[in-house]
Amino acid sequence: MADSTLPSPNENLTDLNAGNATAKIPATVEGMAVAYGSLVVMAILPIFFGSFRSVKHHKEQKEWGEIPETMSHKDAAMFPIIASAALFGLYCFFQIFSKKDINLLLTGYFFFLGVLALSHLLSPVISSLVPAAIPNVTYRIHFARIDHENEDESEEAEGSRGEEIINYFFTSHDVVCLACCTLVGAWYLIEKHWVANNLLAIAFAINGVELMHLNNVITGCILLCGLFVYDIFWVFGTNVMVTVARSFEAPIKLVFPQDLLEHGLEANNFAMLGLGDVVIPGIFIALLLRFDHSLKRKSNTYFYVTFTAYLLGLLATIFVMHVSKHAQPALLYLVPACIGTPLLVAIARGDIKAMFEYEDHPSAKEKTTAESNSKQKKDE
Repeated sequence: MADSTLPSPNENLTDLNAGNATAKIPATVEGMAVAYGSLVVMAILPIFFGSFRSVKHHKEQKEWGEIPETMSHKDAAMFPIIASAALFGLYCFFQIFSKKDINLLLTGYFFFLGVLALSHLLSPVISSLVPAAIPNVTYRIHFARIDHENEDESEEAEGSRGEEIINYFFTSHDVVCLACCTLVGAWYLIEKHWVANNLLAIAFAINGVELMHLNNVITGCILLCGLFVYDIFWVFGTNVMVTVARSFEAPIKLVFPQDLLEHGLEANNFAMLGLGDVVIPGIFIALLLRFDHSLKRKSNTYFYVTFTAYLLGLLATIFVMHVSKHAQPALLYLVPACIGTPLLVAIARGDIKAMFEYEDHPSAKEKTTAESNSKQKKDE
């Protein structure tokens, strides 16, 4: 899981210059304001756009009859434990093995994931910019296992009995988009430039908020409360979180230089925010937007109040960090804001029962009950 801290101004990263570690020059007040303001903007934009994209994705799932695997209450409760094991495992790896070798493997892995995430995000935009001279031809990759029960049967008959493994459609414009995004990935792979890092990280964040669905509010509350404890323990109780965050070279954190005004794009004194502090609250906020749509009130009250609470929680994190001069677990402030705000509004509006009963994908038993109740009402 991505780091969940905002480092204090006195805990800036170090730079390696000709093999010698040299401390970076402390950031100016203006530089820190630009850096943290930019981090806040880069954090809220993926949540905003990812949430609305999640509504569209949810509608498409219903239209196609797709029932995705959803996180259970037990899964949500276990997630912080699994994340802790993964975090400590990474910490041990960085203590035992060469950081350079580990990051080489991680960089290659996230290069492919980042290119795919960026392609998914930018495909509509790049397709609209492709010249008309390039025809938009559709292609298909079909890979299936065929059961040969009768050698005399036709290939089509055999195919109808086979197990479909891959059935993917794409267009020539998608290929152009993939090529463009690969250039961004190569830029990150070679230069590790902070702009390339942020492009891939923002793509990860938007795709995460869009595609990772919590099925109901109770599951979301369990997940957020568990990660609330996880974040506090690993930041205040140990140096594991900060050490891994600083050693881990992958686009799983948003970074912005605090010395941008002095050194431009070559600046290297970074403030950072882990994607965990964006995606985890983001998928909960996206769930509330889908709940708003289920109420059919033509308003997104729960989404907007929780989105505002997230923004205020992030600003509170930055404020406390500067007062205490210590790295802060952002979820310490974000979780109470993101859970408490919609619950208080639901109580005030009389929607608390509807909120806890809402599910993105009702279970088969509940579907049958709802259909039978509907049928009874019609008969009456």
